Amino acid sequence: MTKLSVNINKVATIRNARGGNIPNVCRVALDCELFGADGITVHPRPDERHIRYADVWELKPLLRTEFNIEGNPTPEFIKLVKDIKPHQVTLVPDAHDAITSNAGWNVRKNFDFLKAIVSDFQEIGIRVSIFIDTDLENIELAAKTGTDRIELYTEPYAELFPMNREKAIEPFIEAAKLARQLGLGVNAGHDLSLENLSYFHTLIPWVDEVSIGHALISDALYLGLNETIKQYKNQLI
Repeated sequence: MTKLSVNINKVATIRNARGGNIPNVCRVALDCELFGADGITVHPRPDERHIRYADVWELKPLLRTEFNIEGNPTPEFIKLVKDIKPHQVTLVPDAHDAITSNAGWNVRKNFDFLKAIVSDFQEIGIRVSIFIDTDLENIELAAKTGTDRIELYTEPYAELFPMNREKAIEPFIEAAKLARQLGLGVNAGHDLSLENLSYFHTLIPWVDEVSIGHALISDALYLGLNETIKQYKNQLI
């Protein structure tokens, strides 16, 4: 079954807008687990404008589901991940000033760098996923780094979906098929929502995990967190 990992960055964004500890990031994460989420994702950035490094430390002993830390593998990020030892690290090539993730890795250009980091994390028992687009050569090279999984960057799918869902999903099916043939696990994330998730999952049912934050937290403002997580889980049946 495809797992749902809830990205709680947006919860931290709301907290940070006023200071203090409302909403409480840890409480929300634990409620997500209680309501059926299979994992929690955080993406700490250098400026700590949403999830802070201190949040990651506070979350680690509390969570009972899979913990996924994603981000650009700067020296500070690498140290954090090695110290925390989450179940999974997702390597994302974010610029320091990026509002949100907006591209996957150019694996050819960064091959040696990625291969070394993948090996370092795997040596201490952390599963590694590389954030990537649907370029098939890129996926072949990702497999050669030794990574356990790739995470398909799904914003292009989400943007085209309202106009032409068949065209939107086509490159993702081909990418996911190739990844499976190469022995890679497949995750997916970015702009997946209640509108487009079921179709994605129906046509690529072997996806291991979807990581969803912005849409899910936004939907929770209207539906409540419990009902929202139930509805997202229902898209993955």
